[in-house]
Amino acid sequence: MTDLTSLTIAEARDGLASKSFTSLELTDAHLAAMEAARSLNAFILETPDKARAMARAVDEKIAKGEGGPLAGIPLGIKDLFATRDVRTTACSKILGNFVPPYESTVTSQLWRDGAVMLGKLNNDEFAMGSSNETSCFGPVVNPWRREGSNTALVPGGSSGGSASAVAALLCMGATATDTGGSIRQPAAFTATVGVKPTYGRCSRWGIVAFASSLDQAGPIARSNRDAAILLRSMAGHDPKDTTSVDIAVPDYEAAIGKSVKGMKIGIPKEYRLDGMPAEIEKLWSEGAAWLKAAGAELVEVSLPHTKYALPAYYIVAPAEASSNLARYDGVRYGLREPGRNIIDMYEKTRASGFGAEVRRRVMIGTYVLSAGYYDAYYLRAQKVRTLIKKDFEDCFAKGVTAILTPATPSAAFGVGEKGGADPIEMYLNDIFTVTVNMAGLPGIAVPAGKDAQGLPLGLQLIGRPFDEETLFSLGEVIEQAAGHFTAPKWW
Repeated sequence: MTDLTSLTIAEARDGLASKSFTSLELTDAHLAAMEAARSLNAFILETPDKARAMARAVDEKIAKGEGGPLAGIPLGIKDLFATRDVRTTACSKILGNFVPPYESTVTSQLWRDGAVMLGKLNNDEFAMGSSNETSCFGPVVNPWRREGSNTALVPGGSSGGSASAVAALLCMGATATDTGGSIRQPAAFTATVGVKPTYGRCSRWGIVAFASSLDQAGPIARSNRDAAILLRSMAGHDPKDTTSVDIAVPDYEAAIGKSVKGMKIGIPKEYRLDGMPAEIEKLWSEGAAWLKAAGAELVEVSLPHTKYALPAYYIVAPAEASSNLARYDGVRYGLREPGRNIIDMYEKTRASGFGAEVRRRVMIGTYVLSAGYYDAYYLRAQKVRTLIKKDFEDCFAKGVTAILTPATPSAAFGVGEKGGADPIEMYLNDIFTVTVNMAGLPGIAVPAGKDAQGLPLGLQLIGRPFDEETLFSLGEVIEQAAGHFTAPKWW
């Protein structure tokens, strides 16, 4: 029998249904893989007892023919999702050993459908980062390495633990969140599939907030089909989240393999950056050729406000973060540092609880919202955001079905290689992804090839609002043409 950890969700679902193995056997195989891969630092909390209890309960349901769409599938949960009675820290010291008395809507829907929780996954502190190096639990290591090198590489961020664990076959899929590229960039760095759904498609209730108008939950999985299966369970209207949209959730899996004949695919000229590596340019052309061969029509499109997206994003996101993170004050939960008075206690708690990147963004956000600067920065950034959204609307109004771009400006880089002296160097990793969050659109990153050093590279597809189905159809074309990539095991 194939090693259970190398099965896709779709294959495991069939195996469980045919009683080839049990959910407990599947869960035990993944728990053993997690134990052997602790050097990757993908999981910051393993929950083997809970996992086995959930697996046994699911096996009983499957025996009675009552298994849900994810019955018995072992998943990892990003530490941004509140999990009832299981420590949730957002990978920040300030939350200490916080144990939520409630469950996030997204994870509760996964458990409703029969999934099994293996543990909590590492992420950048409060999801602020592009490399998973800002976590208070230390950096995550990418299971991929450059050919002939032992240098530890980053898996991307902020959902680095999710991407690393899925790529290293430690879990069958993972929850993740995307505020400026935090699902798609790690997926591209690890040869996994990452989906950032339309804003409002998945509930944000019970997810630790970074930037409320940009955050969106989504899956990271090993294939388009697996991502489609997971998204169907994660998505849906939630009355507890006022930004959640009441639109029926389609059967995303049914879109896999659908013809893309006649679809108009936009190639935005503004994404051809000066100094873009030749291998990224080549990959982009290959992806376009694969879609054309499948019957899609390629058209050049213009998104003129793209160049303003990154600076506008790094005003809007920190502004919302400074507001959201004001609640972490040492009074009600989490870390509390003693002080001479309440102000001293606030200052000491926040100084010792927040890491350098979070402090930087809170300071930027507080500055751009302050009197005298609000109009010059925040208001202007919101106006730019409206123009970015209109660029996409104009494209779609001309009959464009989806837009094809690179997912990242490079392959994965080494731990500690970027952003040390200049944080902007790290922020530039989000250049192809932030526009999608600013416009609230769906995006998918699909593995499409490798660079000269054998590291994975991904392509991004951007869709019309609430048209994730088309992205899965197009993503499948790229997946079939490019094939699957598995990291050679060294850990």
